[in-house]
Amino acid sequence: MHISNFTEKMQRIAPRELQMDYDNVGLLIGPEKQEIRRVLVALDCTSVTAKEAIEWGADLMLTHHPVFFRGTKRIAPDDPATAGAYMLIRHGIGLFAAHTNLDAAEDGVNDALAEALGVQNAVPMEPDGLGRIGSIAAPVSFGTFAKTVEEKLNTAVRISGEIDRIINRVAVIGGAAGEYALLARDAGADVFVTGECRHHEALYAREAGICLIDAGHYETEKTVLNRLIGRLHCEGDDVQYKVSEYEYGPLRRL
Repeated sequence: MHISNFTEKMQRIAPRELQMDYDNVGLLIGPEKQEIRRVLVALDCTSVTAKEAIEWGADLMLTHHPVFFRGTKRIAPDDPATAGAYMLIRHGIGLFAAHTNLDAAEDGVNDALAEALGVQNAVPMEPDGLGRIGSIAAPVSFGTFAKTVEEKLNTAVRISGEIDRIINRVAVIGGAAGEYALLARDAGADVFVTGECRHHEALYAREAGICLIDAGHYETEKTVLNRLIGRLHCEGDDVQYKVSEYEYGPLRRL
């Protein structure tokens, strides 16, 4: 498949118009070969995933998080922010990123997260449609739901809220989205699940009376990777896709 056809396919799956103003999505590194046969899918372009792409013979990496995010001044093998990109460029491998546009897209990050947590009839959460809000099958205590999140995402959560409170309406946004907690409350959520929350955001959520679950940035977003490959296959092509086998979150349990 020609790289232009891949770009068109990704536009249908995660339209660029859905990206946030600050974002950097699309084809960030052009591949040496215009015909794409193998695509490695990962959350991040790091030295680990770039090496895997090289060894597997990938023509392109498809990641959720972009590189060159905030005014990159240099690309060097000893710079943690660009080491992976440096390796890809040296080996002629392209890089395509779908970030906040994939968060907001139908069947994207937040639909995948809602499904993983058993949130039913999830709909986009205003004002920007980034998050999802819906209901679980039956009301449960906040503590019980928090344990379910841990099990479903294979993570260790941090929580704010009364563990005995009965919850039913759940809002989710994968990644770093603690600032949306009050919007989730205003949308009618009893609990807000995100991947990363700062101290003052957790304080505001507690003061506002909404339960909060900080479930890990990597863990809340990795749920989209297999779904994304499924969407790409549904579009029909002769490309071989693979989720990275060696990528892992930067934070872990003791």
